[in-house]
Amino acid sequence: MKTSFISTYAVNDSMRLHMMRMQKEITRLEAEVVTGRVADTGLELGARTGHAVSLERDVDRLKGIIDSNSLAGARLAATQNGLQSLWDLAQRFLSTMSGAVSGAVEPEISKTDAESLITSMTAVLNSSLNGENLFAGVNTDVRPINDFFAAGSPARAAIETAFQTQFGFAMTDPAASTVDGAAMANFLTTVIEPQFMGTDWTTNWSNASDETITARITLTDTTSASVTANTDGVRQLAMAAAAVAVFLDGNLNANARKAVLEFATAKTGQSVSSLGQTQAETGIIEQRISAASERLQMQIDIFRGKISDLVEIDPYEASTRVSTLMTQLETAYTLTSRIRQLSLVHYLP
Repeated sequence: MKTSFISTYAVNDSMRLHMMRMQKEITRLEAEVVTGRVADTGLELGARTGHAVSLERDVDRLKGIIDSNSLAGARLAATQNGLQSLWDLAQRFLSTMSGAVSGAVEPEISKTDAESLITSMTAVLNSSLNGENLFAGVNTDVRPINDFFAAGSPARAAIETAFQTQFGFAMTDPAASTVDGAAMANFLTTVIEPQFMGTDWTTNWSNASDETITARITLTDTTSASVTANTDGVRQLAMAAAAVAVFLDGNLNANARKAVLEFATAKTGQSVSSLGQTQAETGIIEQRISAASERLQMQIDIFRGKISDLVEIDPYEASTRVSTLMTQLETAYTLTSRIRQLSLVHYLP
């Protein structure tokens, strides 16, 4: 029969190593309970680690697009408010012009309303969100519309110069009263209208770009996410208001003034229609962005489900294991303490 010696040191050292392993396991499990994920993805998944990392990257990318969509949605919502304000201004001015054409509104009131409209319109178009001008297109750091009533305004100067070039005298000249209605209507259509609908608009009135901000709303889709002050509705409204504000300030006769009012009424009506169309188009873009964000969130949920299958743990099971290990560790401490108390000295006579 073979005998072997067992020392208290060997037993004590074995218990110490066992307790160190338990402490390490407890630390790992506690981290998993807090995060809800395995502590070491590479160790747990092995060759499938790359798949988990790829899914995490896809989730981060999709979340970034959703955040971008939120900013684009906020910009478009503010833009819609601005467009609604412009549409309301155009409707009120159209009512004033209709009354003025019929003679129910005095010319001075029409001129005052036109000046007020230009001021209000400029304020709306120069509004900003988060430091970016809403109606500036991609030129978000510049104010889209110049002040029509500022000293040396190029927009007003261009209109007054065009009148003098066309007729040979200034509109404030007494000779301006000789301009008949037909001549004035022809001048407004052939000279003034091209100033607003052509390249002179961006020279005299607008600093906005024709190009709008493009937003990526999914991994594959993009859309326009802004409205520029260079749209037809804005130009037509500015044209109507400027014509009334400038030419009713001159010495035109009643027929010429009526031609101005009829021209302004027509252009304001076109503006109401154009602004309504722009609002509709903007609303469609808002719906596209909202729907895109919903689809992206669905994709994220699917990816997170797959990630959960790979790396997430059952927190209740992990908590139970922590409690079990803590009990075992406390028992080990107790045993270690008792083993250390073992000594032959206690048994010697």
